[in-house]
Amino acid sequence: MRSLLAFVLLATSSLVLAGPCDIYASGGTPCIAAHSTTRALFDNFNGALYQVQRGSDGATTNISPRSAGGVANAGTQDSFCANTTCLITIIYDQTGRGNHLTQAPPGGFRGPEANGYDNLASATGAPVTLNGQKAYGVFISPGTGYRNNRVSGSATGDQSEGMYAVFDGTHYNGGCCFDYGNAETNSLDTGNGHMEALYFGTSTSWGSGAGSGPWVMADLENGLFSGVNVKQNTGDPTVNYRFLTAVLKGQPGNWALRGGNAASGSLSTYYNGARPNASGYNPMKKEGAIILGIGGDNSISAQGTFYEGVMTSGYPSDATENAVQANIVAAKYATTSLISGPTISVGSTVSFRATTSCCTTRYIAHTGSTVNTQVVTSSSSTSLKQQASWTVRTGLGNSACVSFESRDTPGSYIRHYDFNLVVNANDGTKVFAEDATFCPKAGLNGQGNTITSWSYPTRSWRHYNDVLSIASNGGVHTFDSTSLYNDDVSFIVTPGFA
Repeated sequence: MRSLLAFVLLATSSLVLAGPCDIYASGGTPCIAAHSTTRALFDNFNGALYQVQRGSDGATTNISPRSAGGVANAGTQDSFCANTTCLITIIYDQTGRGNHLTQAPPGGFRGPEANGYDNLASATGAPVTLNGQKAYGVFISPGTGYRNNRVSGSATGDQSEGMYAVFDGTHYNGGCCFDYGNAETNSLDTGNGHMEALYFGTSTSWGSGAGSGPWVMADLENGLFSGVNVKQNTGDPTVNYRFLTAVLKGQPGNWALRGGNAASGSLSTYYNGARPNASGYNPMKKEGAIILGIGGDNSISAQGTFYEGVMTSGYPSDATENAVQANIVAAKYATTSLISGPTISVGSTVSFRATTSCCTTRYIAHTGSTVNTQVVTSSSSTSLKQQASWTVRTGLGNSACVSFESRDTPGSYIRHYDFNLVVNANDGTKVFAEDATFCPKAGLNGQGNTITSWSYPTRSWRHYNDVLSIASNGGVHTFDSTSLYNDDVSFIVTPGFA
């Protein structure tokens, strides 16, 4: 067996021959679960990384690495999902234990689907590159979650374990709870110390770190902890790296929290010491389920993006984790375009014409705050032309996408609110900025553009009974109907009427 030092050297070389789970195994703390939609986490793994399901016919396919130990084959997904929508239905466990993550069932909180299950993530919501090769992460919007309540080999009680995850350090909120890690097996809150999961976000309901956040913390159930104190550890810094490595590990009487830039540099230790000084956390009472994007009781108000993560048997050494960090850095995570299709230039004024056969004379306009479609022609009134014209701005919530300012009401933008499109004045909040940010894609029916919500990438602008919403291809709302979906979400972008 190669030594840990050998793995460190390999991880820092140009040819990374060891995956994170090979490194953990060499350190005596093997992975019991390994999840990633972007790459293999063992150097010889060539099985399925994840499964996608397309909206056009409900068919599924598995996405595997391009080669053993390599980056996911995004081309397979792109071909399979062409001209339709796709969801991530399974995130496979690469260890061979079968600890796959699937659609989270109802728990203490019910999911938003009609049967109480959580939503599934868009397969295209989080594109990235690794060493120049395209792949997709898991973009978690509020209401989205994955879980496995019957896990093989995970830590229970006060047993030792470790875990890491690579997150998008710029995608977060203060909701509960964007977690990855060990949770209850019945999807309910069963008490203090029954969880040990990584958390990332700005929630201050239980604890916090230094500054205004976001922070890497530990969700130990009924508490987000950054150190021994219940409320705050000033040694736990605000971190907002675009690609963030987050690390958590626990053993009897002791736990540690670490983190760093997943694109460069080393890990820092944010806390290493005694269990929190509150009742119920020493000894721990871990149950061994695995969650992603939700709290232990299926709390579903958080958002974040997950690229890869593992859980181990035993308490990993800092040296092992440092070698894993070097491996992650060598994978060279980088951003890529969130936009496709015909160009919509920032600073231009545009109008949007429907392409559904019923409605090709109708354009997106607004009446007060309501966004709708109206018949607009060159002979229409000046006020209607202004109501049907929009100035393209750099995305308020993500500069890689765009926002649309009303021509007749400067300072007001199209945003989604309760899944309806409305025109509201910009109030300067983070929520408004994200709700008003959209990523144009090539039109699903082959015409023009489909305008997809950045914060809910399973949803795009749709006209339905002449009113605009952000709609998914199937769902609980009437405007989520699959009938004519591709046509209703495709718009020809023209020069603005005004």
